[in-house]
Amino acid sequence: MYTSALDLSTFSTKPGSTTATTTTSTGSSQSQDRFLKLLVAQINNQDPLNPMDNAQMTTQMSQINMVSGIETVNDTLKTIASQFGVFQQLQGTALIGREALVAGTTMGFDGSTGKAAFQLAGDAAQVDVDVLDKNGTVIDTINFGALTAGQHAFNWDGTGVDPATVGSFRVRAANGGTPVSATTFSRLTVTGTSFADGAVKLQLQNGTSLAYDKVSTFL
Repeated sequence: MYTSALDLSTFSTKPGSTTATTTTSTGSSQSQDRFLKLLVAQINNQDPLNPMDNAQMTTQMSQINMVSGIETVNDTLKTIASQFGVFQQLQGTALIGREALVAGTTMGFDGSTGKAAFQLAGDAAQVDVDVLDKNGTVIDTINFGALTAGQHAFNWDGTGVDPATVGSFRVRAANGGTPVSATTFSRLTVTGTSFADGAVKLQLQNGTSLAYDKVSTFL
C-alpha cells in the first residue's frame, strides 16, 4: 500500500487539551524523531509512478520546524513568566516601610500623628483640611493657605486625640470664590508583601491587604 503526504496535525498541541495523545506529552526532539521516521516510511512506501516531489518534502519539513519553533517559544515564555514573578516579589519586598497613597478619606497614624494627602485639580488661594470624628463632627482644621495644583502630603498633630475616634478628613479649596476640586488619599505604611495568583499584594498598617495596582503612588 502506498502512503500519502504526512498529516502533521498530530504534531500540533492544543492549549488546555486533556486528550491523551502521544504528541501532547512529548518534547520537541521526540516530535522531530517521530516525524523523520514517518517521512522515511513514506519515502520507502511511496508510489514509484507518483513520487513525492521536492516541494512537497520541503513543505513538510517546514511544518515540523514550525511546530518545533512554537514549542521552543512556549518554553521561553514560561521561563520569562517565572523570572518576572521573582522580580515582582523582590520589588514588593523593597516597598516595605514606604508609604502608599490609596484613594480614600481616612488617615494613617504614626503614634499621634495623622498622615494623609490630597491632589488639587488647580491652583487654590485658600486650602483647609477638616479632621472629622466617627460622627462627622469637626475635630480640628488645618489651614494651608495658598497651594498650587498637584499632589500635597501632610501630617496632622493629633496629640490628645484618640486615633480610634478619628473617622476621616475632607479638603476645602477655593480660588477667588470658585471651588477647586480635590482628590483625597489615605497615606498608609506598607508593613508586608505577598505574591499570589501572579500579583503582588501589600499589607498595610491598618491591617488591610491591597493589590499593588490599587496604589496611586508611593512616598
